[in-house]
Amino acid sequence: MDALDRTLASGPRLAAMPVHERARILRAVSDAIGKQREAFASLIVEEVGKPLKAARGEVERAVFNFQWAAGEAERFGGEWMPLDVDAGGEGRMALVRRFPRGACLFITPFNFPLNLAVHKIAPAMAVGAPFVLKPAPQAPKTAKRLGDIIKEAGWPEEGFAVHVCSNQEAETLVMDDRFAVLSFTGSADVGWKLKALNPRRHVVLELGGNASVIIAEDADLPLAAARCAAGAFVYSGQICISTQRILAAEPVYEEFKKLLLENVAELVVGEPADEKTDLGPMINEAAAIRVEQWIDEAKAAGASVLCGGTRDGSVIGPTVVEMAPADSKLICEEVFGPVATLEKIPGIEHGLLEISKSRYGLQAGIFTRDIERVLGAWEQLDVGGLMVNDVPTYRSDLMPYGGNKESGTGREGVRWAMQEYTQTRTLILKP
Repeated sequence: MDALDRTLASGPRLAAMPVHERARILRAVSDAIGKQREAFASLIVEEVGKPLKAARGEVERAVFNFQWAAGEAERFGGEWMPLDVDAGGEGRMALVRRFPRGACLFITPFNFPLNLAVHKIAPAMAVGAPFVLKPAPQAPKTAKRLGDIIKEAGWPEEGFAVHVCSNQEAETLVMDDRFAVLSFTGSADVGWKLKALNPRRHVVLELGGNASVIIAEDADLPLAAARCAAGAFVYSGQICISTQRILAAEPVYEEFKKLLLENVAELVVGEPADEKTDLGPMINEAAAIRVEQWIDEAKAAGASVLCGGTRDGSVIGPTVVEMAPADSKLICEEVFGPVATLEKIPGIEHGLLEISKSRYGLQAGIFTRDIERVLGAWEQLDVGGLMVNDVPTYRSDLMPYGGNKESGTGREGVRWAMQEYTQTRTLILKP
């Protein structure tokens, strides 16, 4: 029996592990990552070129997530239900408990090589589910080091595996019926393809989007400009909720544009290992060439490039494109690069209609002081999360996170992922 077979067969042992033991191991993993925080940050810089200060932030989130998962494991319970609300249920009661679905297959991308794996692994450990992690080919060292820590913390060696392989080889894993859960983070096209390979299993897809934000006429413009500049260009826009479409109301458009460009001009483009760097190179030159082509296509169709727009190898500076055509890739697709589009709109209502046209529905943002408009946007926008007076790039690891429409299915966030990896089983008692 090889390592993969042992992992897939370890479900009963892990499910029977006492909650206090799972929580102890989760806290030990958190502590170990914390003690190696600088080594992990340097490894992330080395493997995927993430600027050092952003890599440090990713490591801190991983420390928090394992710590929080320990607490969630201790709180995760079921429900008692009286059945005598109906005459036919007299003398009966129901106990509802969640049990692990079975072995989980986790496939993660390069852009958060540590924390996107943690988003999946920590909840699986909290509920006692075996798992196989297939990390991005660009970041095997980060994944293996995390695996070493999990083993050293006391998690049963047969209860997990870090399986480094090509994306093509991963399809064989996806089609293995012994996995009860597939959780994938990556591009929409790949995610839906993987779901179709084995449609009977439970699937969680955390996919992309073209995150939009509305700047209303009553917005705090300096705040909005600063947050949009940060949300659009952190890690060169290689984030699925990177702020991509900025729709500003006509009365404040020119003032907001001036403030936005001032904030963008302050961003530092440089080497990832430099603590001052905000933007470094993209993951490879091919990715940068694709983004450059999309910018050139928008320019040819009448858009104006307000800043940036040029490429030097795999580096593209922070780019703001004004009034890109509605059918351009910069508007319709996920850029996944350091580009934000700026559009003038009559008001919030028009902006909501524009956002609703997208095939994506991950997260959106709105800057306004009008609570009625906020509540109306919350009802109207078919997105997984709406950020008020902030950009869609914001994410708390406590909250349910995921997309609607073509942006995915299911939710992450420790407690929400624990629910995804388990299913209810009801016990009816008649004393």
